[in-house]
Amino acid sequence: MFDLAGRSAVVVGATSGIGREIALALARAGANVAATGRRVERVMDVAGEIEALGRKSLRRPVDVASRVSIAALQDAAVSEFGQVDILVNCAGATKRTPTLKVGDEEWNNIFDTNVTGALRCCQVFGEQMIERRYGRIINIASLSSFVALFEVAAYSASKAAIASLTKSLAIEWAKHGICVNAIAPGVVRTELNAALLDGTARGQEFRARTPMGRFGTAAEIAAAAVFLASDEITYVNGVVLPVDGGFLASGVNQ
Repeated sequence: MFDLAGRSAVVVGATSGIGREIALALARAGANVAATGRRVERVMDVAGEIEALGRKSLRRPVDVASRVSIAALQDAAVSEFGQVDILVNCAGATKRTPTLKVGDEEWNNIFDTNVTGALRCCQVFGEQMIERRYGRIINIASLSSFVALFEVAAYSASKAAIASLTKSLAIEWAKHGICVNAIAPGVVRTELNAALLDGTARGQEFRARTPMGRFGTAAEIAAAAVFLASDEITYVNGVVLPVDGGFLASGVNQ
């Protein structure tokens, strides 16, 4: 089960953190993977790691703000792999700002990356999935799709929108053999947020509110992505799956 041999994936936002681990996990499960993002040198690095696993990859950056860039990525992936079966939307942006101080530019930039960028990718890749009557689309939601996180209103609203978009696409495209789901990661420790999680009161609160008493790992999120990318999930559609150590279930823990 969960063997992705013969499948091809595109992971957008795959050059660091959770996205990178998802791309490598899909490759380990047997898929050819185009792991992409804006930074060319990092795209090259991840492609090399995927090829070292014996899979095909692609060295092409993408900007989710540009539909032309996304379409060029799809054309290159289809040329290299024959088709794209799996799309993972992991590109994201956030900034901590008191809501009274959030300007239009900051708000719009976060939404354009987190929501409109994901929609563009779903539209571009979804069209050929509909034609082929097969597809697996995985969006990355957040704890803040469900609960508020302090002073990140733009990010939280964008991730609530991702949860809603996932459900909308799921019911529209189910009849075409496409399953659209999302993962809501808990608090995952990466090199980018280690200082925040390990050295601040905010990090301590995140840990305290997680019943498992620890932060997650990118590999734990990637395992859920392999599941949602597989052929076995033919009846799993429109789900926003928390992988959060019990954070969202938590009330009184003692």
